[in-house]
Amino acid sequence: MATQGFSSPEWIPRLLDLPGLLAKRSHFLFGPRQTGKTSLVHHSLKEAKVYDLLDTSVFLTLSRNPGRLAEELKPRDSILVIDEIQRLPILLNEVHRLIETRGIRFLLTGSSARKLRRGGVNLLGGRARTKNLHPFTWKELGGRFDLARAMARGLLPSIYFSDDPQADLQAYTGLYLQQEIIAEGAARNVPAFSRFLKVAAHCNATIVNFTNVANDAQVARTTVYEYFEIMKDTLVLHELSPWRKTKKRKPLASSKYYFFDVGVAASLQGRPFRPGTPEFGEAFETYLMHELSSYTDYESGEALGFWRSTSGFEVDFILGDHTAVEVKAKENVSPQDLRSLRALAEEKMLKRYLCVCLEPRPRKTEGVAVLPFTVFLEALWSGEYR
Repeated sequence: MATQGFSSPEWIPRLLDLPGLLAKRSHFLFGPRQTGKTSLVHHSLKEAKVYDLLDTSVFLTLSRNPGRLAEELKPRDSILVIDEIQRLPILLNEVHRLIETRGIRFLLTGSSARKLRRGGVNLLGGRARTKNLHPFTWKELGGRFDLARAMARGLLPSIYFSDDPQADLQAYTGLYLQQEIIAEGAARNVPAFSRFLKVAAHCNATIVNFTNVANDAQVARTTVYEYFEIMKDTLVLHELSPWRKTKKRKPLASSKYYFFDVGVAASLQGRPFRPGTPEFGEAFETYLMHELSSYTDYESGEALGFWRSTSGFEVDFILGDHTAVEVKAKENVSPQDLRSLRALAEEKMLKRYLCVCLEPRPRKTEGVAVLPFTVFLEALWSGEYR
């Protein structure tokens, strides 16, 4: 899997249609830093007025007088963008008023929803929907997608096309994941949180034993729970809930956790994901988790879960209540690799059972479709799995 040499393009269109979303209703748009929120706004909403709360002068002006939003409105202004809205939650009262009285549509972007979920914050009473922006997907990159590159550096736009991706990943994980999350106000012990990040990265794509994480990170178990919540609120960590509808085999009730980007997970673990290793298998699974969660956020709105029985059978992903997906980073899938899918199929509850892998051609065996990952992604993004 040689890495292709791709030059950085000026702009790659994203799947989220901001004008289409805002034609219906105001929206919150959340996503970790460097997922491309600002670039998406710049290319999609060229006529919109933008207030960047990372700009100190803008922040101070609006914090003193939120009414400046209304004072600066011109008759042609129909869409306003407020970037990093979590920095000034009090502004949402004025946003609410302008939606009601002037019919303005707002796009409210941020890298964290944590401060907006705290008591007393006006969340606009259902007047704004929420979308998440993910790193690049296979469909967005098209011919520029390369699996080896994605496994080595992840899919954050600036890092996927970087001329020094490892340095950029180290800067991202060091400055953003530590300083930015600590700035949320709930993780003030920098050394403890740094230790936790390293330990949490090694728990990627697994059911987490919180007691073990607490021991390894040398922090209290209650603190570990709090840190995981911070990671989820800042969208760095995705919780995958168990699918518990089987009856013949009792399912487990614990969740699995995935980092939002495979490159970030690799950087925190301090090791590359080499093909043929267990770590590469976890990374490939993390990448497919990214594609599936992006698909459910952008397209289908369906629930995404996983199945694991108390007797040890496990299927990586359950899409909606219709499709089971097992991920194998192998070029030759054996019958043993399909035993969990076959066990789940005995329940006769789902429409299809898929094994997504690195084999070159699709095939079918014992009711399971064995698919090259590109064939799977083409069908997924084409809407075939509904």
